[in-house]
Amino acid sequence: MRWHELKAGLLATGSCRVTGADASSYIERSAAGPGAGGSGSLFFSTGGRRIRLSISHDSPIEIRHLGGGEAILRHGSTECTGILEQVGLHCPRQAYITVTGRCIFSCRYCPVPGTDGRIKTPDEIAAMIAGVRERIDAISLTSGVLESIDDEERRVRAVLRRIGEVEIPIGVSIYPGRDTPDNLYADGVSEVKFNLEAATPTLFEEMCPPLSWDGVIRALDRSVELFGEGHVFSNVIIGLGESDEEMEACIELLTGRGVIPVLRPLTPAAALQSFSRPGRDRLLRTAALHARWLKKAGLDTRTAETMCTLCTGCDIVPGRDCP
Repeated sequence: MRWHELKAGLLATGSCRVTGADASSYIERSAAGPGAGGSGSLFFSTGGRRIRLSISHDSPIEIRHLGGGEAILRHGSTECTGILEQVGLHCPRQAYITVTGRCIFSCRYCPVPGTDGRIKTPDEIAAMIAGVRERIDAISLTSGVLESIDDEERRVRAVLRRIGEVEIPIGVSIYPGRDTPDNLYADGVSEVKFNLEAATPTLFEEMCPPLSWDGVIRALDRSVELFGEGHVFSNVIIGLGESDEEMEACIELLTGRGVIPVLRPLTPAAALQSFSRPGRDRLLRTAALHARWLKKAGLDTRTAETMCTLCTGCDIVPGRDCP
């Protein structure tokens, strides 16, 4: 079985149970993204390719830790040897940091508004990065919205000024205001990710009131002008109720603008706890569409220097996980 086919099955479940030797030093706990506020997750890697799985004691997927990071993944009749990867902060080889772990918006799929997340100061974040500097190749910043979109941008930019002398790529993913792309470019950011989240404007309005689909599109267009094709990204969640045709139209929309989509399987949470994760076959169909439109647009995910497309843990990434 090829890696992306195995990975699709693993992502369709999204979790693993951990057995064998103590693996606590490999477990990370997230303040944002899939698994925020959960029991933790780990990264399994084989042949230079990785997956991130949440930890669940009743998962059908087993990762048996043999000690020293060596591990065996078992899923049905498939057995795969590999390693557990140490994280930098949140993921391997990156310091991926949530500046504000709270949010005034209540996107229906997101658990963050229901948590009492911390607000990290620029000095605290600089110290966090210094503590993992020898095992990271990139820094990525994301954030909720504590008071307003503009205030949150100012908070993130204060962090950028504090860590500005770190000579590795920096990516930023926040909800954009009118001048956010220009401001982040002026601050020396390498890449940006502004998230459409849903495949259609109608679904976006349902899932993310009162945010603006058109505002995100404008920010993405301006970002491509500034940062260049292959260095601008946008999360789109698979499984919010969109059809395959609607997902393909969204992929075409983004890639045609020079944006690399990040196609994220839904983790049912918050108001969508009754939803199901997308199945293996759907993830494979979507990955094939993704690969086709990336190729047509001349976009290569291997140019990514930061954030999710560099990590690949939570998604099938054409060009990194499959042709």
